[in-house]
Amino acid sequence: MSELISLDECERLTAKHVHDLYRQYVSRSQVSLMTSFGFGRELVERAEGAWLWTRDGRRILDFTGGVGVLNHGHNHPRILAARKRFQDEKRMEVHKTYFSPYVATLGHNLAQLLPGDLSMSFFPNSGAEAVEGAVKMAYKYHGGRRQRILRSDIAFHGKLLGSGSLTGTQERFSFPGIPGVVTYPYGDLDAVRAAVAGARTRDGGCDVYAILVEPFSASTMRFCSEEFLRGLRELCDAKGIVLIFDEIYTGWGKTGSLFYFMRYPDLVPDILTTSKSFGGGKSSISAFIAREPVFRKAYDNLTDSLLQATSTTYYGFGEETATAIEAVNIAVEDDYPRRAREIERIMAPGLERIRKEHSDTVAGVRGAGALYGIFLDGGPKILDLAAKIAPVGLARDPHFRIKLITCSVIDALYRDHGIYTYYTLNGDNPLVAAPPLVVEPADVEYFLDSLGQTLAQGLPRLLTRFVREKVAPRWPSGS
Repeated sequence: MSELISLDECERLTAKHVHDLYRQYVSRSQVSLMTSFGFGRELVERAEGAWLWTRDGRRILDFTGGVGVLNHGHNHPRILAARKRFQDEKRMEVHKTYFSPYVATLGHNLAQLLPGDLSMSFFPNSGAEAVEGAVKMAYKYHGGRRQRILRSDIAFHGKLLGSGSLTGTQERFSFPGIPGVVTYPYGDLDAVRAAVAGARTRDGGCDVYAILVEPFSASTMRFCSEEFLRGLRELCDAKGIVLIFDEIYTGWGKTGSLFYFMRYPDLVPDILTTSKSFGGGKSSISAFIAREPVFRKAYDNLTDSLLQATSTTYYGFGEETATAIEAVNIAVEDDYPRRAREIERIMAPGLERIRKEHSDTVAGVRGAGALYGIFLDGGPKILDLAAKIAPVGLARDPHFRIKLITCSVIDALYRDHGIYTYYTLNGDNPLVAAPPLVVEPADVEYFLDSLGQTLAQGLPRLLTRFVREKVAPRWPSGS
């Protein structure tokens, strides 16, 4: 038997050794992709709040927000204390035939915070599982008599077989998915009405069991109008369709309201999904919360009571639900929606100023609260330059030139200013500015100043440097 690596030895591995292990046991392509950036060649020693510290002591401002996970920032002291208390008191983790006070409390707290009768909660592990649980409930609600579900053309709901078939990104490989998926243009109420009208059963009834939508699409930085969302609600009421809102990324204050849809009074979906910051940056937990009549009809009988999420292995895992209780309370007590609006008051005018100053580079800016996308372009000359310096195979990707431009800015922000950002893989691949909600105003100003300085270098220089570094990377000392 080969020698095992201990935890102590693991924590002393160099970046190069980690890359070697990744190539051998995880993914060679992942190493090739991520080492294109400075952050792919360094290891993080510790993290706190909105900041990271690398092995060589470099301080990095994390403006990724953990891709939606870190509204609370890294290692929030109250989150750490809640988990330590659970461990120190040796609380029980898995419950199958014992009832959990943590599940009961978390369900109660969600019902108190959400509008209407959104009150029946279920706690899987990931956002994709929450989406699939919500869709499964909608299908069961109709007893399998309806066969179609509507999702938007830009939807992102996960990458499992089921949730992946409800995702609108164009994949290079086609996987099997759930049947009956119908696509509509995001935000187009007339198109949704037409799709529902065209989905008829043989006896003339409606064949749509659910409509699934992200009120704010975090992967494209587009959002639904109030008119569209209320129109969906009216249509679903009229046709008996289950309306599902996916707020996995945008929940817990990120866009300036507790959930994006809650900025519109008395607007209530039939099922809501959430994850990411629901776990406080430490817990792998998600939820789908249903209106009571929907749940009662779908599952609330002795025969079907174990058909939903309670039968999964890690449903309501003790430490995860305890962590989520504390994370939710922090978001409410520290008024995370207000924090997001305060970030927006700095970010929105700052990004608009940058857009005007660098109109030849910044094609647009969209977002809300602490979630913004910066859409970079550069015009035909820059795109031609990108095509010339891009690897031949990758240059065939119609989005690769924009990706290359955006990556060159991300790389320069990291190397020159110690700011960690990312870009989305859906839509037009914007550079995302999405800081944790614990970020300081001065840190937001620092990001804006750094982005302006980076763009002032000019895209030709940024692109050339980025590609040169990819071909002949400079490794940090001690790596």
